[in-house]
Amino acid sequence: MILALPRLGAIFACTGLALASASGQEVDASDSQAKAPKVHEAALSITEHSVMIDDVQIDYGATAGWLIMKDNDGEPIARFGYTSYVRQGIDAAAPRPVLFAFNGGPGSSSIWLHMGVLGPRRVVVNDGGFAPPPPANVVENPYSVLDVTDIVMIDPVGTGFSKPLGDAEGKDFWGVDQDIRSVAAFIKQYVSQEGRWASPKYLLGESYGGVRAAGLVWHLQNVHGMAMNGVALVSPFLNSGSGRDGRGIDKPHVLYLAGLAATAWYHDAIEKRPDSLEDFVAEVERFAYEEYAPALLAGFTIEPEYKARIAARLAGYTGVSTDFWLAADLRVSHGQFLQELARDQRIITGRIDSRFRGPSMNPLGEAMDYDPFFPSVGPAYTAGFLSYMHGDLAFGQDETYAVSAFGVNWDWKHADPDGNRMPWADLRGDLAAAITQNPGLHVLVQQGYYDLATPVTATRHDMAHLDIPAEARERIRMAYYEAGHMMYLHEPSIAKFRKDLAAFIRDTDRL
Repeated sequence: MILALPRLGAIFACTGLALASASGQEVDASDSQAKAPKVHEAALSITEHSVMIDDVQIDYGATAGWLIMKDNDGEPIARFGYTSYVRQGIDAAAPRPVLFAFNGGPGSSSIWLHMGVLGPRRVVVNDGGFAPPPPANVVENPYSVLDVTDIVMIDPVGTGFSKPLGDAEGKDFWGVDQDIRSVAAFIKQYVSQEGRWASPKYLLGESYGGVRAAGLVWHLQNVHGMAMNGVALVSPFLNSGSGRDGRGIDKPHVLYLAGLAATAWYHDAIEKRPDSLEDFVAEVERFAYEEYAPALLAGFTIEPEYKARIAARLAGYTGVSTDFWLAADLRVSHGQFLQELARDQRIITGRIDSRFRGPSMNPLGEAMDYDPFFPSVGPAYTAGFLSYMHGDLAFGQDETYAVSAFGVNWDWKHADPDGNRMPWADLRGDLAAAITQNPGLHVLVQQGYYDLATPVTATRHDMAHLDIPAEARERIRMAYYEAGHMMYLHEPSIAKFRKDLAAFIRDTDRL
């Protein structure tokens, strides 16, 4: 079924664009006219580089800048920022694959994936701790998949150099469906401009990028006639129903429990700690589904002895006391857990990556007051990326690059493939429809055990609840890492990440 595009679909019709090698500022198009309108133009910086991957020199061209998106009347409505890497100097018998990648947020630029794992340069930080003071450590990235596929890093409108133009406003882009339409329009425009319709095509989205990727694969396939070969979901958020714990809904508590236990396992906070993290997580998941969930379903009329028994089991798995679990009526949120786990040491534990720790700002607080992950690595990533963009890629010195779109009022409503309107984001139906209707579509899920933003059990739960045929389920691969949400900060995990992603693309680009 092909859905009729809503009003904004016409805005993102992607008519032609004019390329300019200028800095990208609005240029005055006046000649003899006193009040001629300003013209928005594309701005690109094209440079040549090389990187060593698997002991092979990979020569590539890098393009940094933005394209201009126009409506059906030819009026600019957005400049869309991106950085592309295209391998040079090879005699390919068939078109090379191209990978479109983005982070999440919503409202995050792509610097994390760009400088963490996919780009030919990466920022190195102290894994699990605070990065050293400037200068940021930017090095050649032997873990990039540029030897296997060309790469396009995308910054959705409101992030990076991307912003609305003309009469368009942020609200035209800042929502589940608005975002899907606009990013799809950019991909179509890029593919047409660069002559990549014949190329095998892949999407890779991290975190909220899972929502974007799941929606994109359906939208591109059914609105633009562009089938994907594969979708990689990195620490994916797919469904608001799997949700956040601590908000009066029992299901998220069940799905978070194994992540809490893995965190306690990592910090050696439990007695009789098993040797195998994987086996331990599997054991806790069984308990969560078979015993913890029924206890929560009993509500607040649960028998006291039954409640005490479950609380003791929860304490044994998480390193947080039985009394604490009882006081919380068995419903300890991950924010409360991360504050409590090492409260006696005035230390809080990280959410994005629970291997990280930092000093507590308020040791009496009920929940963590900040996530030590971000001050540990954020400044290094920002400085490293901007230095690389302005220097190596020779672009954007006179522009503002938005690492994050703070204060975005996101529209979470979504219309599924059947046209049903829902007030929350659940993209499992979109992904399931795309997989079912495209027998050449494959999915790779990459998930860290120490991720308490999108916990491992929530990811497994959402993938298990895709309504797809048995044959289609054989096209889904699951890969796990002993790290957090951005597992590529961890050296063994980044090596595995590259191996898993490269094998996924090689195995599926020409089936």
